[in-house]
Amino acid sequence: MENKKIVTFGEIMLRLSTPGFKRFVQSSNFDVEYGGGEANVAVSLANYGLDSYFVSKLPKHEIGQSAVNSLRRYGVGTDFIVRGGDRVGIYFLESGASQRASKVVYDRANSAISLAEPGEFNWEQIFDGKAWFHWTGITPALGDKAQTAVKEACIAAKKLGLKISCDLNFRKKMWTEAEAQAVMNPLMEYVDVCIANEEDAEKSLGLKPRQTDIENAELNEEGYFILAKELKEKYKFETVAITLRESFSASRNGWSALLLDEKDCNEPYRSKRYDIQIVDRVGGGDSFASGLVYGLLTKDSTKDALEFAVTASCLKQTIPGDFNLVSTEEVEKIISSGGSGRVDR
Repeated sequence: MENKKIVTFGEIMLRLSTPGFKRFVQSSNFDVEYGGGEANVAVSLANYGLDSYFVSKLPKHEIGQSAVNSLRRYGVGTDFIVRGGDRVGIYFLESGASQRASKVVYDRANSAISLAEPGEFNWEQIFDGKAWFHWTGITPALGDKAQTAVKEACIAAKKLGLKISCDLNFRKKMWTEAEAQAVMNPLMEYVDVCIANEEDAEKSLGLKPRQTDIENAELNEEGYFILAKELKEKYKFETVAITLRESFSASRNGWSALLLDEKDCNEPYRSKRYDIQIVDRVGGGDSFASGLVYGLLTKDSTKDALEFAVTASCLKQTIPGDFNLVSTEEVEKIISSGGSGRVDR
């Protein structure tokens, strides 16, 4: 595919995180970053040398401009960001360690993107000359207006022949399982590439993997193979990818993924597994999604695309902040060497 221009659509937020591993009640200051599901994907793809564009709505004031600048810094196209509204969404992050889990507190109600009218986005213009459209389940969770905008975007992208990928990304603090399933199930008819984690399919679509205990880090591979087949058969996806996180603690996770598609993985294929000592797991799923999109656009084999995605997301979880700031060369080096972590002198 010669055309490798990608559009993502969603919310970028101001991230305020406690320094180090401090608790909220300990902190007298916060580290400032910007991030959000689809924005994180756009940054990764730009880092990989592809033309990526992030679409959203942000206020004209200085905080809105700072969010735009955070994307431009890494080469993301911001041409189609609508300016207006009053608020940039905020999320507060307390990083966990060992057996203490990380915590997120949202302050994103009435953000500019959640109040944006669907007609503010000229999708035919936005998608003109583009090859791929990526969105996540976080965006329709923002409310009725965002749900309408996502549907209009999917219709326009399908009409213009773009590939459409969706990371299900269920967020229990934003909507219930019933609400998610009522909205997400009808949108799946537009999706070519479905990306899920170990529980998204259950929460967002109502399909549960068998014989799996996520809390005790027990992943039944065969159960996820069956789930991938069920997803592909029910929704007619071209590709299904499921990340598999074994949470031994907040500091140590097992990380791998499986892929089922119509090319090289007619039967589910599981990637190499990494044992990660986590620095920051926020954005780990987004870095997998971007790695998979990159791999599907550039690799000859879809198995190679999966290995690239898993390795890229492994690396991201060693980097503070939402964005995955690694190069394709760094990812390929880990794939070829096994990733010993030795100093690169």
